[in-house]
Amino acid sequence: MWRAFFLAIGFFVILLGVECLGVERMTLTVHDDPPPASSPFESAPTIGPQKQIVPPPWAPWSLLSSGAVMCIYSFTLPRRVGG
Repeated sequence: MWRAFFLAIGFFVILLGVECLGVERMTLTVHDDPPPASSPFESAPTIGPQKQIVPPPWAPWSLLSSGAVMCIYSFTLPRRVGG
């Protein structure tokens, strides 16, 4: 179980590092629920505040390397622990 857990976390961190390589900045937008309207034609969703995330230049490479180390670590774990 631990082996699969570390392998999955390692792959996730590697994918996050690859995404940071290809993306310059990310914008998160919060969509608020519309207030109850008297007419069904007035229910347009409102857009809330936006937050921009700019990954630093060292982030993709550190995520890729730490994910690779986790994957390699998962391969060195024994198949059965305690028997």
